[in-house]
Order: sequence, then C-alpha cells, then structure tokens
Amino acid sequence: MKKVMAILLALTLVLGLAACGTSSGETTTNDNSTSQTADNSQSQSADTTVITEGHAEKADIESALNLANIKPEWTYSENADAWTMAIVAAVTNAELPDYQGVSVCVPGAYVKGVDTDGDGVADATSGTASGNLVIDYDATVTSTNGQVYTAATAPVIINTGAAGYSAQSNQTAGTTYAKEGYINIACGNRGKQSTLSDGTYTGDAPSCLVDQKNTVRFVKYNILLGNLPGSVDYFVSTGGSGGGAHATMLAATSNNPDFYDYEISQGAVGVYKNSDGSYSTTVTVNGSEVELSDGLWGCMAYSAITSLAEADMTLAFEYYLNPDYSFNTDFQKQLAEYLAAEYMEYINAQNLTVEEAKVGFDLNGDGDTSDTIALTIEYAETGHADTNGYYGTYLDLYLAEFEQNLQDYIDRLSYAEDWTWFNSDGTALSDSEVAAMTDADRTEAFINGWYVKGSTGSSSGGMNEGHGGSGGPSGDSAGGPPDMGSGGPGSDSAGGPPDMNNGSSDEVGTPDSGTTQSASSKTDSANYSSFAEMLAAYQADITEIQAGDEYGNNIVDLYNPLNYIGAEGTHNPTWTRILMGASEGDISMLNSLNLQIAWLNAGTDAEIEWQWNGGHVPSEIFGDSLALYVDTMYGEYVDGAVRITKAAASGQKSNGDGTEPSGTDLSSWVSYDSTNGVGMTLAGAAAYRTSGAAKAMPGFDVMDYGQEDYVFGSSIADARHWDAYVLKVFEEHRDTLAELFN
Repeated sequence: MKKVMAILLALTLVLGLAACGTSSGETTTNDNSTSQTADNSQSQSADTTVITEGHAEKADIESALNLANIKPEWTYSENADAWTMAIVAAVTNAELPDYQGVSVCVPGAYVKGVDTDGDGVADATSGTASGNLVIDYDATVTSTNGQVYTAATAPVIINTGAAGYSAQSNQTAGTTYAKEGYINIACGNRGKQSTLSDGTYTGDAPSCLVDQKNTVRFVKYNILLGNLPGSVDYFVSTGGSGGGAHATMLAATSNNPDFYDYEISQGAVGVYKNSDGSYSTTVTVNGSEVELSDGLWGCMAYSAITSLAEADMTLAFEYYLNPDYSFNTDFQKQLAEYLAAEYMEYINAQNLTVEEAKVGFDLNGDGDTSDTIALTIEYAETGHADTNGYYGTYLDLYLAEFEQNLQDYIDRLSYAEDWTWFNSDGTALSDSEVAAMTDADRTEAFINGWYVKGSTGSSSGGMNEGHGGSGGPSGDSAGGPPDMGSGGPGSDSAGGPPDMNNGSSDEVGTPDSGTTQSASSKTDSANYSSFAEMLAAYQADITEIQAGDEYGNNIVDLYNPLNYIGAEGTHNPTWTRILMGASEGDISMLNSLNLQIAWLNAGTDAEIEWQWNGGHVPSEIFGDSLALYVDTMYGEYVDGAVRITKAAASGQKSNGDGTEPSGTDLSSWVSYDSTNGVGMTLAGAAAYRTSGAAKAMPGFDVMDYGQEDYVFGSSIADARHWDAYVLKVFEEHRDTLAELFN
C-alpha cells in the first residue's frame, strides 16, 4: 500500500509540474551480461528480453513516467522552429522534486503538432498546448555542418549542470541545438548544498550523477515509446567545470550496476532489484520487454574537474616540476614534494601503456608510431634538475600533448577574423599586410606576442548553453560551454583562492561559499590549531567514508571515473572529447591525460585538447563547435552518414582595432621552425603551467576550496576529508610536516 501511495503521489507531482509551465546502446540483461555493437555504440532499441521476475512497481513507474499519460505542456518557438516541453518529474520518488525534473526541446521539423485530445492527430501547430507530440519520422534536418538527421536518428544532448559540483534547479531546455537537428535535454540535479526540509544534508555522492542517469533513462524510455523524437543510440553528455566532471563521469560509468541501487531509490524507470540481488533493466514497449540503458554514445566535456581521487597529487606534481615556483608556505612546498613522489608511485603502480598510433606520437623516437609504450615516471637525485629530478615516458607523453596542442592552435590561426596583428616594433599592420600574412608570419607573431585577440580567439565561455529560456549561449554562437566566470566557483574576483580568514577561528564558509568548512563545524582545513588535530580529522573522516554508505559503497570510489572506464559492467562510449584551458588552475592537465589513456585502452575514440592560453571552461574557437564535433563523430561511426569536413578558413582581410600588442611572449618557453614546427621542453611546459594558471594553491587540499569536498558528506556532515593519498603522506611524514604546519 505504501508503494502504491508513493506512485500515486509521484504521478500527482508529475501532473502538477506539467501544468505549471516553464521555469528558470549497449544493453544489460537480468544477469548483467553485456552486448556490444561493432562500433561500440548502444543498440538497446533492437534487443528485447523477458523479465524473469515480476515487479509490482514496474508497471506503476512506467505509467507514471510515460509522457502519453502526463500530457505535458509544449511551447513552440517560431524563431527557433522548436518545441519545448515544460518541466516534468524524471522519477517517481524524488527526494528533492525541484531538482529532479527534466525538460526537452525538439526541432520543429520533427513535429507535426501537439495532439491535445488523444486521437493521434495534431490539434495545435503553434503556441502552447498540453498533450502529446505527433512526430514526423519522414522529415529531415540538415545541420549547419551538413550532417542529415531524422526524428529516429537525431543525437540527444544532455546538459550536465552541477557547476562546482552544486545542485542545479530544474530548468527549461534551450533551443540552441534545434537548428542542428539535435534533441536537447535540461535536467536538475541534487548537489553539494542540498538539504531536506528538516535540514538533513543530502548532497553527497553519487546523488548528482544519479539524477543525470535517471534523466537519461526517462528520455530514452519515452523515445522508445514514441513520445519523443531522437535516437537512444546517440546520447551525448556535455557540461563545464563540475558539469564537465559529471559529463565525463556519466559517460565513464555508463550503465554500470554500481549505481542501480541509487537509481532505484529515486524511482527511476527501467531498473529494478530482484529478490536474489540481481537487477531487471527493461521497460515494456508494445507488449515486449526492451532493455533500457543509462549509457552514452559520446561525451563533450569542458574543463572536466575529475578525477578527484588523484587531483591533489596531480596538481602538486605539476607545480613541483618547476623548481623555480614559489610556494606560499614551506609547509605547502614540502607537502608538494611528498605528493609528487606519491604520484610517481601511484602512476607506476597502474602499469599504464599507450599505443603510439592512437595518440599519434613517436614516444620512443624510433621513427614510427607502431609501438606500445609503457608509461612510467622516473626520478633521479642527480640530473633533470630543471624538473626537480622527474622524467620518464609518462612525462614524454605529457610534453608531446602540450606541443601538439600548441601546434594545433597555431595551425588554426588562419581562422582568426578579428585579431589585431603588429610587427616587431609594436606598429599595427595595415589591412593589406594582414590580408597577405602567411602561416609562418602568423606563427612568428603569435610566438612573440605581437597580437591582440579578437572574439574568434577568445575562450571566455558561453553562458547556460542548452538551458535557459533564450536557448542560446551568450558568448559562443557556435556552441560553447557554460560560462563559469573568470575565476570559477569558489574563487575570488581576481581568480585566486578564496580568503581563508588568515588563520582565524571564525566561521568562514558554508557549502555555498568558498571554503571547506562544513555546516556542522567552525573549523576549516586551514585553521587547525595543530598538525595533530588536522591529522586526526583526516583519519576519522576517511575511516568513516571507507566504511561505506547505506549500500556499502565508498562514495569517493563511486566518483572516480578511472575505476569504471574499461571495467566489467561498464559500457564504454564510442567517443569522448575533453577540452581544457591549458592555463587554468582548477585541475592539472594530467587528469585529462589519465582519462584519455584509460579510454583509448578501453577502445573509445578519446581526444583531449589543452587550449593554449585558454582559461577555465574555455569556449570553442577558430571555427570549432560542439555541433561540428558531434556531426563529425556521427559521420565517422554511423553507417550511411555524411563524412564531415571542417569548412576552410576564409582568411582575415582587415586588421582589428587594438592599439598595442597584449599577447604573451612565448619565445623563452617555445621554439619554432617551419620544418619541425613548435618545440618545448618538459621544464618549459611546467613553467608555462605554473606561470599562466590562476587559482591554483598547490599543497595539501588543492581541490579543497569550497567545491568538491561537499559531495563526500554524510547525513550529518556536508563536508568530510576524503583524500587517502594526502592522508598517507600526512602519516608517513608527520614529524617533518608537523614542524612546518602553520
């Protein structure tokens, strides 16, 4: 009876939300075996199975989340030629309904109109109407890049909010992608500041990720029922910063059973637990049982702040590579040295390898790219003084990526349309001189800083792409990521770390502001009275986390995508792309490198781009866009699709209006010649990172400034220390560190 009442209550909520209007694959069977197509994409629409164990709640959940029963409100935008669905509940047992809803925007070409009376005929072809879409499966949309889609083949874009790992209230889907032929999803999610009505904290991991997984299930279910256009085989996640982390984790953990219990607890569709502990993961479609996956086909992540598990070590290691870097305190410097050594040990224990052909680098210098290279970090007390003794094949790959990304940036300078170029004495070039510039001319000017960027080379980020009533990014019209601001969440206006109150014992923060203090304590990680006190807090918190949550899981492990990429039970996406700002300080470039290595070895087409001089959550620049990449991947991996080629640069015809050069002089870090292209040293790359990055404070708790720690809370504490590697260093070097503390 309780379950029935819960379903009825959820259905009432769904109907109520629908009436409120708008506001701000691969498959598993019941025994968790897997089936995979040749191109590594999902094929669930073609696979059916019979549930071996009945579930009384299954039919109720399916009925409550069937849009044909909800009859949501749809609004047509003539300017965008798109229909947008008002927010409805994505689950039947939402813990925080205002953060667990979903809105969908579909291109108008795929819709004949809205059936308001249930007879299957379109009654409303414009304006706002409640009912069901009448889908036109014969219509086509040709994207701005020339790819062709139908209502049955269109990619589905899911926007992962969660900036700073925060909660995201329900939002109406934007019309951004309608012209591309994509289906667009905006969903809410619980996050670091989430509490229940009685004040109980509930934003801990993996609630945010689970809400996004449940949204994927909801939309796929309604596509299978014919309530929505789109393909269940081509779901793509995208987001920036914490949203980029979740876009990455959503792809990395695709359909992994570790998350099923959390999905079930919220009343998700298409996942149920059997009495023997196994799971049923089907929905009923036209009388048949069809597998339903929360898996993805692709991922486009901007400044993915993940994996947190090694984030303290990676950032400390990257800064320690530069022997000239000035740490804020002797404690930080010493801890960075210890964490760097810990990171070397960590990487070498992973037994990492990479195929040269997949990354495109001749890492062993034998003149070809046909070898598989073991990736290690080495250390020598003498030699390699310019990188504090560190070297090795892992760092050779790191350097090669930096060189290649700088070269890629230079190669695209011909797409600049509004830059101002200068000669060596600071005189602006004439329009005719700009029109006559060769690739070599632009490269020389860029390396020496003789330019002022225009908007085509800016990486300030778009605003709320995929969300919002206006439906378009405010910065990058070609499809940039959400804007995270100049310093990112938790930072001060200058882009540095938040004020830690200079060691005072006053209350310095909450989950909404820029420190690690939990709501239940006035002690921040920078304000312990002694090293022993801090060490005890770390030990207690980490012991508690490692003991497991209500399902016996370590929630830090659940939020480590490296635990899931290529693991048994995970359906790896076909492709991923992570775009980082090469000068951002929120996380080390080594994190995205590790993700690429893992995905390449799992068979995923994985690209990383470290946008030269790009900051946190950089925009797409120089003619690139999310849509261009999605269309390109579609052409690459879908039979019969159009092969997409990026449009050629038109060439800048006139100079910009800058008055004096403002570019960074790279000549001390970067060499260049027309035959070999750009060249860097590992020391040069480290110097660039530590000189250009903002917001970084290497040392203990580098990821600990008001953001990610809050997702590792509990019902009584919203923030707990969680980094076992930092704790290991604390314990092994307690005597030395205690003398330097505070």
